[in-house]
Amino acid sequence: MKKAILFMLISTASFSLMNAFIKYLEHIPGFQLVFFRAVTSFIFATTYLLKNNISILGNQRKLLSIRAIFGLISMSLFFFSFKYLPIGTAVSLRYVAPIFAAIFAVFLLKEKLKPIQFLFFFIAFAGVIILKGFNGNISNTGMLLVITASVFTGLVYVFIRKIGMRDHPVVVVNYFMFLSTVIGGIISLFIWIQPQGWDWVLLGSLGVFGYFGQVYMTKAFQAAATNRVAPIKYTEVIFTISIGVFWFQDDYSIWSFIGLFLIVGALIANTLVKKT
Repeated sequence: MKKAILFMLISTASFSLMNAFIKYLEHIPGFQLVFFRAVTSFIFATTYLLKNNISILGNQRKLLSIRAIFGLISMSLFFFSFKYLPIGTAVSLRYVAPIFAAIFAVFLLKEKLKPIQFLFFFIAFAGVIILKGFNGNISNTGMLLVITASVFTGLVYVFIRKIGMRDHPVVVVNYFMFLSTVIGGIISLFIWIQPQGWDWVLLGSLGVFGYFGQVYMTKAFQAAATNRVAPIKYTEVIFTISIGVFWFQDDYSIWSFIGLFLIVGALIANTLVKKT
């Protein structure tokens, strides 16, 4: 269990740093960020598949392609929201994705929800309303972008579940990274802003931190039961808010913290209940 906790903390720290660099690079167009985030991970994933003689094309190409499309939309909208929201708020709001995933799973996977889960969903959405309603500094555009990103992330979760174990996890990631590299690269040709100095280093690091964040998250879930490891994932919110406060001088009111606490607390409780 200690190893699983360590792996998950490394994962959340990696994702938090990636998010911080994206926020710092907000002067770079969103699709350019998507390209740099994807291309390094694509290289890592492809190298792994070739080295281990795993088919790059996979077995369920239609499902893999749909998952990649939804993932690209989600990631792009999430990156765009950083221009309008504090990073801690954007990350916290994206964590409502499991709610949408649970709802989609009822219709697409014929799964059932426990009655107590509806209460947790209500509490989480109440947190979103409090976060927006009592904080005039929260951008409507930013909220719309990150909530829509969460909807598509929920669809990603459902399609990953539909893919199941019939395709290697790295194949799933590679489809996503390939599509993001191609689309992000093509669009970037028309909106390219020349990076300066440290911009190149930070852009190059996006895919590295993103890749290791995914790898160590996978290791954590392999090392211990999901219901014991998953709540640790939410430490990303703490890491990211801390970075936002100390690096970007983000300002949070007491109502902001109440809203964020309700969102994260309800989703942790949902994770624990769902796995029992």
